Amino acid sequence: MALYELFSHPVERGYRAGLCSKAALFLMLSAALTYIPPLLVAFRSHGFWLKRSSYEEQPTVRFQHQVLLVALLGPEHGGFLAWSTFPAFNRLQGDHLRVPLVSTREEDRNQDGKMDMLHFKLELPLQSTEHVLGVQLILTFSYQLHRMSTFVMQSMAFFQSSFAVPGSQLYVNGDLRLQQKQPLSYGGLDVRYNVSVINGTSPFAHDYDLTHIVAAYQERNVTTILTDPNPIWLVGRAAEAPFVINAVIRYPMEVISYLPGFWEMIKFAWIQYVSILLIFLWVFERIKRFVFQNQVVTTIPVTAVPQGELYKEHLS
Repeated sequence: MALYELFSHPVERGYRAGLCSKAALFLMLSAALTYIPPLLVAFRSHGFWLKRSSYEEQPTVRFQHQVLLVALLGPEHGGFLAWSTFPAFNRLQGDHLRVPLVSTREEDRNQDGKMDMLHFKLELPLQSTEHVLGVQLILTFSYQLHRMSTFVMQSMAFFQSSFAVPGSQLYVNGDLRLQQKQPLSYGGLDVRYNVSVINGTSPFAHDYDLTHIVAAYQERNVTTILTDPNPIWLVGRAAEAPFVINAVIRYPMEVISYLPGFWEMIKFAWIQYVSILLIFLWVFERIKRFVFQNQVVTTIPVTAVPQGELYKEHLS
């Protein structure tokens, strides 16, 4: 009658020796060589500690209805016209002040509760002898992020353009992009830049100088800029017709750089360490088996008897 193996189990063999023996010393050395080198390899291969990470977020952006405009004219007409939504600035302009007609509309295209773009239109009245050769324009925004840290700031979009021929209309279409000189924190509330870009209550002309405004703004570690404005300068203005600025500013999805928290750093480091550790465990397990089975170090082999077999021996 043919016989088949119906059941099997491994026989466990132990090796006994004193705590001060060569075998115990070998095990201590093996443990050190198993667990410490993977840590050194992971650390020396760079990127062990996650120092910076990133994520995507649609910012919450709202136009603050603050505008500062400087229209550059020919020298025969005084050089420029200016206007802003700040009364103190307007009082400083004297004869250069010209009040335009402004209309704005923000649009939420995907209906997610966050605005996606701004439609801005400004009509600057001109005399028939006045001609616009360039424009400097500042628009301010409220800019917020919420997914990791709650980051709140007041930012701006600055645009300037000049041309050799007088224009009738300027069309601008660009993105309001986030610029970071340093990453944000992973949690908490960050309102360090939640201050006005333009000090609209100041009576001093220096506070409204564009070079001063831009220089102070660039000192920030986090700003917004108007990218790829693609200005289109249209010529042929009719007499008494206003100079028109049409701008479309989009609020795109942003990739936010941030400093990861403690547990995120540990999770990232642990994955690297364990992936290398598994190789060392496999190698040193076979080294230890070879050393003890071949009695490279002196031990007393002991075969562990399964509980069922031990019970049968006692019955017999």
